[in-house]
Amino acid sequence: MIPALLLASPALAESGEAADAERPADIEVIGHPDPEGLLPDQTAPQAVSAISADFITKQAPTLNAFQLVNLLPGANVSTSDPYGLSTSSGLTLRGLGQDQIGVLMEGAPQNDIGYFYAYPSQFADAENVRQIVLAQGAASIDAPVVAAAGGMLSLSLDDPKAEMGGLVNLSLGSYDERRAFVRFDTGVLGGSGIKAFVSYSNNRADNWRGAGHDQRQHVDAKLLREWGDGNRASIAFSYNDAKTSAYPSPTLADWKAVGRNFNHDSRYSEGNTNYWRLYRAPFRNFYVAAPVHLKLSEQLTFDSSAYLQLGHGNAPYGTQLTETGNYLGTEELSQPIALPGAVDGLATVMGNWTGKQFRIGDVSKLTFQTGAHTITAGLWFDYGTDRVTQSYTSIGADGHPFDQWGYQDKAIRTADGRLLAYENARTETVTKGFFLADSVALTPRLTVDLGFKGVDVLRNGRNYLPGPQSDVRSNSFAALPRAALHYKLDDRQQLFANITTNFRTPNEFALYNSYYGGELVSAGSGNLKNEYSVSEELGYRYIGPSLSFSLTAFHYHFRNRQVATVVNSGGALVNSTINGGSQTSYGLDGEIDYRPAKGVSVYISGEYLHTRLGDDLPVGGDLLPTKGKRAVSSPEFQFALGTTYDDGRLFGSTALKYVGRQYATFMNDESIKGYATLDLSIGMHLAGLIDAQRMDLRLNAINVTNPHVLSGVYSVSSNAQDTIGRGGTLIAGSAPAYYVGSGRAFVATLSRAF
Repeated sequence: MIPALLLASPALAESGEAADAERPADIEVIGHPDPEGLLPDQTAPQAVSAISADFITKQAPTLNAFQLVNLLPGANVSTSDPYGLSTSSGLTLRGLGQDQIGVLMEGAPQNDIGYFYAYPSQFADAENVRQIVLAQGAASIDAPVVAAAGGMLSLSLDDPKAEMGGLVNLSLGSYDERRAFVRFDTGVLGGSGIKAFVSYSNNRADNWRGAGHDQRQHVDAKLLREWGDGNRASIAFSYNDAKTSAYPSPTLADWKAVGRNFNHDSRYSEGNTNYWRLYRAPFRNFYVAAPVHLKLSEQLTFDSSAYLQLGHGNAPYGTQLTETGNYLGTEELSQPIALPGAVDGLATVMGNWTGKQFRIGDVSKLTFQTGAHTITAGLWFDYGTDRVTQSYTSIGADGHPFDQWGYQDKAIRTADGRLLAYENARTETVTKGFFLADSVALTPRLTVDLGFKGVDVLRNGRNYLPGPQSDVRSNSFAALPRAALHYKLDDRQQLFANITTNFRTPNEFALYNSYYGGELVSAGSGNLKNEYSVSEELGYRYIGPSLSFSLTAFHYHFRNRQVATVVNSGGALVNSTINGGSQTSYGLDGEIDYRPAKGVSVYISGEYLHTRLGDDLPVGGDLLPTKGKRAVSSPEFQFALGTTYDDGRLFGSTALKYVGRQYATFMNDESIKGYATLDLSIGMHLAGLIDAQRMDLRLNAINVTNPHVLSGVYSVSSNAQDTIGRGGTLIAGSAPAYYVGSGRAFVATLSRAF
């Protein structure tokens, strides 16, 4: 279907071209348009913020999507490295983690099907991104995502250019940063009407702290065909091949003891499980998105977004194995295991946590306009498989693993040839959804939106380890009504209000048993309670010629709040969740964009967030007294200030972000202090000095003040200090872990179009 649409006849475009010819050539603009797209005009009946390519092109080209939205209201970004290469990063919106934020690229979901995480280092290169939209309150009704109570982040890729050309970016920076980016646009191919681009980038940088280095190769491509009155069909491809060294996350005690020196070891010695090469993670991912928009008649349109994802990678770690006394699930192995390099029956090995994912899906909808009504009806289908194996690979005398990918044919096996594994499972996830919405224009100024979405999530899995568990199953259905109101006070002022529902299933890790030493240590279950939330927003928006701003009040109520954390599963750090019971949150988001002169913009955003837990937390047969405490990873205050300048020759920007105190435990007995970061950039447009082609030279300073801080919560705990439960038992404390804020970095980039 897509190739046929791409080759559709261009004759249908004639009426549109004729209409363009009748439009006036000159339009007078009063005021100063936003030069950076930090607060583009919005009409949605909900809080929406965005950044455009005008802003993105002035930032360091290494930054990922999470880092780029750091200035927007409610966005709390925790990064482990200045260049955005590491997968150790976090994003919260209004205190809700990235496993609660739906992420789309060209309409295709980017979240992990098993754990709901999205990994921004795998997304498209910044040079190919046209716009990033952040909807802080909720995902749109037709979005193919679940677990989106925190909102939605949407990336739109740049369309291929109408004329043949290209772009080359070359960057050098701190920590031996080297990056090259090349893009080629075909222009319109003959009489087909098809235009396309393809790009390739290669990025390498040493770890800014500790030993190791990161490498990333990336390919983006897009084919587009437009015809008639707004019809368009496209196919976008994105391929990512990366090898990144994990940054270890310290506890507060580790941080106070050694600070930024809490790292993996640079040299290997016998028995050392902390050698950096044992923590170097390779991943390959391939994404395809094929959005289509067809105007079937004056009243009826059809939209479809088909997508495909393939991924494989390893998140390894160092550990030790003995030749005897091993178990496979609950089965004791009577025969010794052959371990190369073992000394006195003990060998240092690389533990693997490998994942192989396949996902395919489509969301399609019809939109019908009749009188005051705009009616939308659609279906969503998503099928995915996730094969997770925690195996072991031998290493050489120099500490180098025999196979960094953790492939089974090179992994350690039992005496009878079976794979020695701590975890070995395959999960199949089928998501089916439908939605129906009606937007009613009651008056020229007042619009009411009503909608309903039903989503069913089915998980079928198989645990391949010997033991009492084999097949697992979980099936959940959620009814998700919503309503919104939008009122135009005049041409510049808007009021909006909405109420939205969301749900989230526990992740797939919760389905499976965990065994250690032949004993069951954690029982999996398919009957765990789903999170369900109701959120409301009330907002005001002003769009002026030189000043624009918005203010949104929000409120959430959660049942069975699923809080993401990281647990140690046989040595591997695995994403998991804690059921935090009920929770209430409310607050204010605001943003202002002031443009006092042409090419000058001042942007200010802020958030106040109040959170309270509504229940005591069950721990070990007792109740931890958490009712009334603040939610984890939910700073009460955030503030951002950004400025930009561009006079056509010189340009520059500043970006200041402050994030307040964040609690890391449900008991609020451990937290990290508030901190601020500052990014600067300066550059020159060189077009006209050599020829008329675009040519820029810029210098970006990332985190220029270089504060030594913990930037976010990596893994939460119930309580850090020993606490007496409601029933009188002693509940032992456990230490949370944290992201270490990245160090200062400078990047110089020469950009040349041809």
